[in-house]
Amino acid sequence: MSRKPLQSFRSLLVAATLALAGGSAIAQTIIVAPNAPPPPRAEVMPPARAGYAWDPGHWRWAHGGYVWAPGHWQPVRVGHRWVPGHWIEHGPNWRWVPGHWA
Repeated sequence: MSRKPLQSFRSLLVAATLALAGGSAIAQTIIVAPNAPPPPRAEVMPPARAGYAWDPGHWRWAHGGYVWAPGHWQPVRVGHRWVPGHWIEHGPNWRWVPGHWA
């Protein structure tokens, strides 16, 4: 299977992201995968840490396949809540929504 259409699509998304961000250095790359991620792995959350929020592990797309990224701690932003990253179906593909503070 050729990866050229996916690479072209990814390049287009990156260009669109940069255009919408005005060419800003803070623009993020949009990660698109051609198939659904596997089910999440069972992960034991460590005991709570003052000043940190737990970001659970997730599947990330790398080199044409999914790779598990274990959970980790995020420093808390006062007045915000952590929204873990997640995959959403986007047409025939899957798009990664990075974790963020809301």
